[in-house]
Amino acid sequence: MNKLRLYLLALGLTIVGLGVFSYKAYYLGFPLTPKTKVQVWHVEARMRFEADGGPVNVTMFLPAHSGRFAFTDEHFISTGYGLNAAIEGGARSAVWSTRKAGGTQNLYYQATVRMTHKKSTKSEVKPPEAPNPDFKGPKLVAAESLIEKIKPRSADTISFVKELLKRLNSTNPDDNVRLLLGKKTSQRNKAELAVRVLVQAGINARTVHGIHLDEDKLDFSKKASFLHWLEVYDNNKWRTFEVPVGASPVPEDWLPWWRGNANLVQLQGGSKLNTVISISPKIDEGISSVAFRGEISKPLLLKFSLFSLPVNTQAVFRILLTIPIGAFLLVILRNVVGVKTFGTFMPVLIALAFRETGLIWGILLFAVVVALGLVTRFYLEKLKLLVVPRLAAVLIVVVLLILSLSILTHSLGIHRGLSMALFPLVILTMTIERMSIVWEERGAAESLLSGLGSIFAAALAFIAMNNKFLEHLVFVFPELLLVLLAATLLLGRYSGYRLTDLYRFKALAAG
Repeated sequence: MNKLRLYLLALGLTIVGLGVFSYKAYYLGFPLTPKTKVQVWHVEARMRFEADGGPVNVTMFLPAHSGRFAFTDEHFISTGYGLNAAIEGGARSAVWSTRKAGGTQNLYYQATVRMTHKKSTKSEVKPPEAPNPDFKGPKLVAAESLIEKIKPRSADTISFVKELLKRLNSTNPDDNVRLLLGKKTSQRNKAELAVRVLVQAGINARTVHGIHLDEDKLDFSKKASFLHWLEVYDNNKWRTFEVPVGASPVPEDWLPWWRGNANLVQLQGGSKLNTVISISPKIDEGISSVAFRGEISKPLLLKFSLFSLPVNTQAVFRILLTIPIGAFLLVILRNVVGVKTFGTFMPVLIALAFRETGLIWGILLFAVVVALGLVTRFYLEKLKLLVVPRLAAVLIVVVLLILSLSILTHSLGIHRGLSMALFPLVILTMTIERMSIVWEERGAAESLLSGLGSIFAAALAFIAMNNKFLEHLVFVFPELLLVLLAATLLLGRYSGYRLTDLYRFKALAAG
């Protein structure tokens, strides 16, 4: 029964650990490797105009979070202007205003665009009211005639839209299209005309204006061109269509900025308005990107994660969370391999000190301190001291030895020796005490073998705990320690032969 309980506990820990890990890695987008880079874009809108010398109002549509992109780090730069933000009909806008301005004026909007796993907006059961198509006279007749020609060639809303866009983009359009388009054959004008025809046909539609954020493009774009496409309301949701080819949906790297027939910027009290959109691709840390996405979607796991702690506390846990890795490695070395060590966790603590001294220098300095401590311990044995005073005396000697070696190595220009102060003094003292007892009871060979085993285990623990990939995994995904705990519990019931036993008893196997 106890064995079954252990297996169920280990299974439960593994499922929880791997489940949380999978959610964070594949849904929230936490990077699996250290220093993972993600692309972000710095977008700037510059508005330049000539003020008339009186009151000035400048209104600009602001981009909103989409299903794939989110805007963060927004800045509004101006001199002598008041700023107000407004949301009307789901559209964001910024309004700069001043009582008096003259001459050339420059206003700036800057933001960082990041990828996000935020879910798209829910379907709208009741869409906003469609705009008035405003067809009159011959143009009304042409629009109605165009609709009547398209209806027999379409089976539903989607096919109707595609047929309409096909006719608008034809190199040899019919008389109705030529009359409706006139000489305005730009992509935006075609999109706006398509919306008017669709509304005339009883189909709710609207134009969308945005920019292209190319993940493969890393060069700075001083003047980005706006893209224009359609959104058509069908089956309680909006469907997007490219105007030139009629494809649906539009590419995912098209970022919507504003919707409707209005211009991006509306100016009152000025003239000669010139708006320039600049896009500057950048590379950002994967963790930073996840943190910014968390500010938008606010997942519970991110709120109660290590990233909510102060930065200095995070640095402490980045080290502490590697200790279970060293402890698990020590379990394998002792229970499966059969390596002898002094103490249970002494090699792990020594491995922590090796992070500052380095592996080679750490082993040398550790061996010197333990050797000199052993000489002192054997001398104190002749004084017939009690256990507690003897341990206190050894501790004092260890402190003096570390101090002396630090001063000596510093005078010789060996700065690694200054890191000896990070060695755990109590562990060093107990190691010297334990090593001397084993020396007296079992001989020098057994004592030295256990000492070498301790250094070997500490070296392997240091390599594992200092591995940047493992350090990143346990810091970003601390739930993986539950899987490590499950494996440790299972190894706790292992009672088979150790690998060293196969060597020790090879004579019996041969016989």
